[in-house]
Order: sequence, then structure tokens, then C-alpha cells
Amino acid sequence: MSMSSDSLESFGHQQELKRSVSTGDLIVYGLVFMVPIAPWAIFGSVYNESQGMVPLVYIIGLVAMIFTALSYAQMSRRVPLAGSVFSYVGVGIHPNLGFFAGWVMLLDYLLAPTMLYVFAAEAMSGIFPSTPRWAWALAFVAVNSIINIAGVDSLKRMNRVFLVIELFFVGVFVVIAVTTLTGGTMPGAEWSWTPVWNPERVTGPLIASALSIAVLSFLGFDGIATMAEESTGGRRSAGRAMITALFVVATLFIGQTWLASMLVNGTIVFPDDQVGTAFYDIVAAASNPGWSIAFLACVVVGAGLANAMAAQAATSRLLFSMSREGTLPPFLRTMNSRQVPRNAILLVTGVSAVLVLFFVGQIDLIVSMVNFGALTGFLLLHLSVVWAFAVRDRSRRWIQHILFPSIGFLIIGYVLINMDLIAKISGACWILVGVVIFLINTRRSRRNPAAAAPTTVVLPPNPSDEPGAASSLREHMDR
Repeated sequence: MSMSSDSLESFGHQQELKRSVSTGDLIVYGLVFMVPIAPWAIFGSVYNESQGMVPLVYIIGLVAMIFTALSYAQMSRRVPLAGSVFSYVGVGIHPNLGFFAGWVMLLDYLLAPTMLYVFAAEAMSGIFPSTPRWAWALAFVAVNSIINIAGVDSLKRMNRVFLVIELFFVGVFVVIAVTTLTGGTMPGAEWSWTPVWNPERVTGPLIASALSIAVLSFLGFDGIATMAEESTGGRRSAGRAMITALFVVATLFIGQTWLASMLVNGTIVFPDDQVGTAFYDIVAAASNPGWSIAFLACVVVGAGLANAMAAQAATSRLLFSMSREGTLPPFLRTMNSRQVPRNAILLVTGVSAVLVLFFVGQIDLIVSMVNFGALTGFLLLHLSVVWAFAVRDRSRRWIQHILFPSIGFLIIGYVLINMDLIAKISGACWILVGVVIFLINTRRSRRNPAAAAPTTVVLPPNPSDEPGAASSLREHMDR
């Protein structure tokens, strides 16, 4: 059954966003957000870190992230709101903790578009050396803002176009790789399972290092949850779309990197000056330099337009949701005639336009900050599942509500602890800013209770608290 406005009303809200996104649209959106061709840009560095077993890295990543996806599926069905982790933690545990969950995710969502613009601008300046990087970055910002403000229908259409383009190039690479491996036209290139599993090189530290790379490679599937209020597929739609998109993109990652690894069979490590161009060099050697340039251009479009466009949409929905709950200024919930949060989109545009000027040339710093925000939010997500279902509702589904989120918590916690120091310092500074904003909001609400912002609603009481409540709560959860 599709989720009606009554479902939002049960959480104290009216339907404001346009409900026109099918489950298939959510899957396409998630795929575009995760970028099916993402391994191309980092193939050389991952190859060196994994000692040639790049497909193994992505297999580990799928196993690691499926637990987080399952936690998202549990909470998105229970709390079908656009705020994602902000709403899940606020409703599942406590509104105050929900604010901090949303705040750390903002570090990811606000900076993710900027990171993508910087990456794309760097690539474009490499293709056109005479053009300034900041000009390319601002051009990408402008295009994506226009598409997002045009409405969710425009976003859906562009998602499909970009996904088709990326899948076309994936298909081209598969043809090039299979033809080369079958024809034996490249020295050392041969069919092999070694890139997937090489017992002579697999070690515990290597697996641990691969885990860190792999988990971060799948960031983006969670953005599907921010579109929950626009879904026509019911409460389970977002969860199903997340898990489906995760498996599809993992299959694409594993297949492409397995083929690429076989094309360089025998290479132990890429030199420093070839790490960034390793994949494109492989394409050039297996086909011709023209295809190599085309593949690079596809990556630029995938990051600077498709991926950044999806990231901007997710960020605007999170800002909208936090504004609706009163934890951010009310102007961010303003909608335009196409039922999209116009002011939130414009704020992301402005922030991105300013930040790209600062972060151009500092891609490592911004990547570390984005990763800190996402992983911290994931930790709180897993806690919300355990607290909402196992503690509050006394669920007997130990596997879904205790075991799986606990495994996900440990995996994400391990990666977070082992992040570089600059990521931790930047994340701590961001949290301190959040504490200041939280205290200001608290003081404002105490001084003027009548004008205080609405508080995030809490979950219905446990069925055992009142007679006859069990069936109604079960209906509320399973709708």
C-alpha cells in the first residue's frame, strides 16, 4: 500500500514534497549517487593498497555496507520521513540526539557536492589546461542548481540520462576488456581468479586496509532515504531501493575492477606518477588513446553533474526536514511551485559556490571531512535500530534488531577510529559548532515557549504499555 498523507500526519506533518518518485526512480537515483564508474578514478591507488585484489576490496565493501543498508531499511519503513538519519535517530532515540545525527550528516551532505565539483574541476583543467579550475566548478554548480529547482520530475529525467551514459561506457569497457583478454593482444593480460583472491598475498592487515577503502567507496546509497516523502512505493520502497542499488552497483564495481585487474596481470604496483591515470592508461593500451579521453570525460560528467546533482537533492531534503522540526531556520522549508525546497537548494548552491573556491586543490581534506560525517551518522543509525526496536519495543527479532546493527556498528566504528587525524579534528570542530547551535535553540525555546519550534515526534508506545495497543502499533509499523 502506498504511503498516504495520513502517514505524515501521524508524525505531525503535511505532505509538502511532490510524491511522484517510484521505487525504480529511487534505485536509479541511488545508482547515480554511488556512480557506477566510480572505481575508474581510484583504481590505481586501490590496486596498490590491495596488492592487485581490487575486486576483493569491493566484495568486502558490499558485505560491510549491507548491514548499514539493512538498518536504513528498518528505520525507513518505521519512519518514512525525508530527514534520513536525522529523523530516524530523533524519532527512534531522542530529538536532541536526532539533531546531532542530522548535524554530522550535514558535514557529509553539504560538503559532498563541493567535493565532487572540486574533483570534476581538477579533471577538466587537466583536459583544458588554459581554463581555471574555479570556473569549471562554478559552471557545474549552476547547472545542477537549475536542474534541482526545476523539480523532482526534472531530476528523475536527468538521472536516467546520466545513468544510461555511464552504463554505456561500462558496456564499452567490458567489450574492450573481454576482446583483449580473449584475443591475447596485450602481454600479461589473461583470464584469472587471482585478482579476486590471491592466498599468497592476502593478510589480516591487508583486509583491514581494504575494509576502510571499501566502506568509503559505497557512500551515497543512503541518500535514497532522503527521498522517502516523495516515494509512491509505500513505506518499504526506500529500504528496498537502497539494498537493490547497493547490490547492483557492487556487481558493477566488482566486474569492472576484475576485468581491469586482469588486463594488468603481473603488475605489482603502479608508480606514483601513474596511480591517478592507471585505469585510463589500461583503456588506452587495450584500445586507443581516444577512448581513454572519452572515459575520463565520462568520469567528469558522472562526478561534476550526475553525482553532484543527486548529492544536492539529498542535502536540500535534509535541510528541509531539519528546518521543519525547528532545528534550522524556518526559511529552509520554503517550497516553490514545483514542490521542491527552493531555499534549501539555493543555500546548498551558495555554500558550494563559496567552498569550491576554498577547497580547490585540497581534495584530501574535503574527502576526510565528508567521510567523518557519513560514518558518524551511520553509527547513530545503528544505535537507533537497537534502541527503537530491541529496547523500546522489546522486539524478539534478535537478528534484525540486535545482531545486524551491532555488526554494522562495529564495522563503521573500526573504520572511523582508523581515519586520519585531520578528519577527526575537522569532525570534532564541526560537532562543537553544532553544540553552540543546539544551545542557542534550547535557550530560545526556553525564553519563548509559545514560539518554540516543534519537537520531533517519538515512536508510539510499546504495545505492552496499554491493552489493545499491539495490533494498532503493528499496523503502524507495517503500513
